[in-house]
Amino acid sequence: MRTLIRDIAFLMTGNSHQEELTDAYVVIDDNVISSVGTGPLPPNIEPDRTYSGAHKLMMPGFVNTHHHLFQTLFRNVPQVEHAKLFDWLTFLYEHWKYIDEEAAYVSAQTGICEMLKTGVTTTTDHLYLYPHGNNALFDAEVRAARDIGVRFHPTRGSMSLSKKNGGLPPDTVVQTDDEILSESERVIHQYHDRSRYAMTRVALAPCSPFSVTTRLMKDTATLANKEDVLLHTHLAETQDEEAFCLETFGARPVDYMEQVGWLTPRTWFAHVVWASEEDIRKLAKHECGMAHCPASNMRLGSGIAPVSAMKDTAMRIGIGVDGSASNDTNSFIGEVRLATLLQRVRYGADALTARQALGMATMGGARVLRMESDVGSIEAGKAADLIMWNLDALEFAGGLHDPYTAPVMCDAKQVDFSMVNGQVLIEQGDFTKVDVPELIARQNGIASALMAR
Repeated sequence: MRTLIRDIAFLMTGNSHQEELTDAYVVIDDNVISSVGTGPLPPNIEPDRTYSGAHKLMMPGFVNTHHHLFQTLFRNVPQVEHAKLFDWLTFLYEHWKYIDEEAAYVSAQTGICEMLKTGVTTTTDHLYLYPHGNNALFDAEVRAARDIGVRFHPTRGSMSLSKKNGGLPPDTVVQTDDEILSESERVIHQYHDRSRYAMTRVALAPCSPFSVTTRLMKDTATLANKEDVLLHTHLAETQDEEAFCLETFGARPVDYMEQVGWLTPRTWFAHVVWASEEDIRKLAKHECGMAHCPASNMRLGSGIAPVSAMKDTAMRIGIGVDGSASNDTNSFIGEVRLATLLQRVRYGADALTARQALGMATMGGARVLRMESDVGSIEAGKAADLIMWNLDALEFAGGLHDPYTAPVMCDAKQVDFSMVNGQVLIEQGDFTKVDVPELIARQNGIASALMAR
């Protein structure tokens, strides 16, 4: 099928030349962009379907690099509104331990839909919770993503240290190292698609230095190298974590990652708030990736990641919404705006521009997930993952002096159009294949039941 999107008022390509086009068109053959141009249309296009980009801004679809989709069931919980990370986790574990496959499926769809509305076309997820050894939760969220149509790079997370072993979680949500490694192999072999434009890929993701054994960290790195998949974990999120690592391992978090073989170009870390100049040097030397999650870091009072110092190094930097229980929203364009503004709070008004933040949201995220040959920009040969903003929306009124940065600086609410892999998922602001009221009702029912446990 050939698709034509014509009369695009403004087009931010995100390509290596950072081209910004006016009066543009994009031609898509099946799921791949075949041409991008400006002015009069080439002859003999003969599209099967045509969409108008008049009064719209087109961008590459955003790439979300860190999430915990199950946490959309636990937003705005008053008991932990003022809690720091460790206290927040300890309280919520006692409710998370009742999550089942239905909860995993519905919560994943809820989070994915909210991200789609706010510009995401590719997302990862860090599912580290398997209550009572229920490994089918991973399968449930993969099914949820496929049913929606988002490009998905989930991570098989894990926890193996419970309270009795010096960790934070209860026994009911941890697994043995051997079971975790066995399940990691299963999901790689069952779901990881190595082909170009793959819709599902898998990474391995022990939860954090304070929730798994050193053996599991090392063996997971070995397995990832053997299977040629990516690695992911939380790192240097809080000062409490740094104190834990110094007391337990005799090393700061980044140094501990070096000891267990995790400083490698296949790794990306979430947060990296408390990073010294030497930490940044090490991470850059090994081309490690980072998911910057400003709202979560603000919500939990964790601190401000030194992104302005990292962005000029060889680190790969993307943006993540993080788990909704520490963010309370899945608004990705909101994260891009916060990333822009929060760096300026600490490092000055010129610390991060809106265009730089948009670069992190698109090609930056693609590099983090090692998908830069497939997604992250609008150019011939890339997957047809793209979004459009209706510039006639109220929030843009008077703000089109620079239309390309308007979604960030004018606090955009939602996209008007979303295409993933050549499939239109949002048109004129509405989902094309999701019954949103039904999804909301299911989500609210499950969330109420879990908090009542």
